[in-house]
Amino acid sequence: MNDAKRFSVGQLAELGGVSRRTVRYYVQEGLIPAPYGVGRGSHYGTKHLEEILRVKAMQEQGMTLETIRRRISSESTASVPMADVHALVPRSRWTRMELMPGVEIHISSRRRVPTPTELEELADWCRRRFRQDTEENDG
Repeated sequence: MNDAKRFSVGQLAELGGVSRRTVRYYVQEGLIPAPYGVGRGSHYGTKHLEEILRVKAMQEQGMTLETIRRRISSESTASVPMADVHALVPRSRWTRMELMPGVEIHISSRRRVPTPTELEELADWCRRRFRQDTEENDG
């Protein structure tokens, strides 16, 4: 890492003119790189700020986040030497949500995340179903 400047997520958000939530969303969606470090030691650098400003500029030109994501992805692949392209490991993004203790759902970025109401209905179904299974096994 040659990035001398270090920013917290709050500082990066303020400098980029976005919310902390937006910074985290951009990382999750692959629009900006993940922070350096992990946990409480994680931080961002000038490269992250440049990428946020770049994403914002493309949005102001009318591009959707999906178009921006494709452009960024094609640029990063184009910068890889041809001999290394085949070595790239395909990756996918997933959202993990706990419906109840011991039961979680994983949703691919290619799928729409259910609304809060739909998630609550699914969690209620799980609670009823798993309670029923427990009662049948105990009785």
